Amino acid sequence: MTDLRSLPVPDGLEGERLDAAIARMFGLSRTRAAELISGGDVTVDGAPAAKSDRVSGGSWLEVALPPAPSAPVPVPQAVPGLAVLHEDDDIIVVDKPVGVVAHPTPGWTGPSVVEGLLAAGHRVSTSGAAERQGIVHRLDANTTGVMVVAKSEWAYSMLKRAFKERTVDKGYHTLVQGHPDPSRGTVDAPIDRHPAGDGRFAVVAGGRPSVTHYDTIEAFRAASLLDVRLETGRTHQIRVHLSALRHPCVGDRAYGADPTLAERLGLRRQWLHAVRLGFEHPGGGHWVEFTSEYPPDLRHALDVLAAES
Repeated sequence: MTDLRSLPVPDGLEGERLDAAIARMFGLSRTRAAELISGGDVTVDGAPAAKSDRVSGGSWLEVALPPAPSAPVPVPQAVPGLAVLHEDDDIIVVDKPVGVVAHPTPGWTGPSVVEGLLAAGHRVSTSGAAERQGIVHRLDANTTGVMVVAKSEWAYSMLKRAFKERTVDKGYHTLVQGHPDPSRGTVDAPIDRHPAGDGRFAVVAGGRPSVTHYDTIEAFRAASLLDVRLETGRTHQIRVHLSALRHPCVGDRAYGADPTLAERLGLRRQWLHAVRLGFEHPGGGHWVEFTSEYPPDLRHALDVLAAES
């Protein structure tokens, strides 16, 4: 059953192509938006339109959206390498390995943190959507490091609020190509879905406010190791912002990294690791902080660079 949406075009999208406007308004890929238009599922001011037509602010859109795919329900399954760093009545802090998502999503067939914890007999909060039990923040599948999961319903509410209000210290280390100039700085640039509609994100005017602070830890001949602190938590934020600076994370081919350098360092994913996470403990209000060591593949890449310097 389709979901018929009727609403005006926001003034901020004045002059945009119709397919781009629909993608932005409904969180679709550009390709999917174009398919809806060509299939006759979109009208502008009551008339059919072409995907390349430019929209005007205030024009009336009617879009027949297909039903959203149902999210998979977590099924307990063991996740090798998923280590528990800390556990108490309210929280579980884990060290997430590579190739693991935070929770099940449509189209993902690999392991997830939620399913791994359930398989190991841990209790997690049941607040929120069924597939996101206990999840208050996420790391990309190929980003490793420290994550907190809520066990109690109180912890879920308090941690969600803390992430929303930006009172959580989220620290990452990343290896980037070249040498950022200045060596320490802030990227304050809005992020939204990439216009290509291919699952990537990009710095886009009118996107969601996003702020990333970075500081160089060590400069190698071909790359720099950075300490990164996030004020916001947008999808792919570090990867997008550093790519926008023309210093993509080493190994991050989706955002313009050099595959030759990644191969030389033995990397099969982006060099990005969540090294620390600090927040007020929801059970007592005291500040807690957890850290994670580099996994072997990231450590090996640094060893190779150090030997070359």
